[in-house]
Amino acid sequence: MGTNNLIQSIAHPTDFSETSAGAFSHALRMALATKSRLYLLHVRERGSRDAWTSFPHVRELLARWGLMGLHEPPSNIEAKLGIKVMKVEIQHHNPTSGLFEFILSHRPDLIVLATHGREGLYRWLSGSVSEEIARRTHIPTLFIGPKSQGFVDPVTGQMRLERVLVPVAHDPSPVRSLSILASLLEPLGIFSAAIHFLHIGDQPPEIEAASGDNRQGGVNVMEGPVVETIVRVAQECHANMIAMPTAGHKGFLDTLRGSTTEQVLRQAPCPLLAIRTA
Repeated sequence: MGTNNLIQSIAHPTDFSETSAGAFSHALRMALATKSRLYLLHVRERGSRDAWTSFPHVRELLARWGLMGLHEPPSNIEAKLGIKVMKVEIQHHNPTSGLFEFILSHRPDLIVLATHGREGLYRWLSGSVSEEIARRTHIPTLFIGPKSQGFVDPVTGQMRLERVLVPVAHDPSPVRSLSILASLLEPLGIFSAAIHFLHIGDQPPEIEAASGDNRQGGVNVMEGPVVETIVRVAQECHANMIAMPTAGHKGFLDTLRGSTTEQVLRQAPCPLLAIRTA
């Protein structure tokens, strides 16, 4: 694996819902591990009375994790922990368009999203805004899905990433996405031994160029329906994360039923990291 820290800024859009709290914990914990800038994006709906006081404070969570005192000034966060947290109010008549503009102009290295239910942030997954962001920015996105058991303990802040399941196929090619995955995981202390490759079909793709060593012999080859098999293997191996190379929607039928990544996300027992391949 490489040695470069790919993550220097993380964006976490939130609607202040209770289900966003888990994604917030993940975004903050990953920012701490990578010493990154963390953007907390408030996407206010028209007529909403949401306020920043509705969302758990950064200092409260850091104090719970034993990293700083509850009454320390905000400036101590950067001085003591090496991260800079910025709360950004999206000022736009259309919250999702405002989010799109922010992502394009600031280009964070990672986006962390909660996707519980069909309301709030979940609709960004299938809407034109999210597709356009993925198509034009190729930013890796960590989704905390509706059935996910997170890898960050919100009480202690402990991060557990012992098994990362990586489904690989010939199309999309995994080479570029696995290189990105290596750069994303290494600053978190996650190395190749934690990565488990899965190929559904006959002959697995060559992944030597992506991983730095010939891991083809270590690819678990299985038969069965793609989405159901990925979800089942993730459950059986107690995966802490699924990292999926994705080409996005490729045709009319994919648009109707959603990409494989989106289908897996709806059933995934753990967070899913989507990495664009092109």
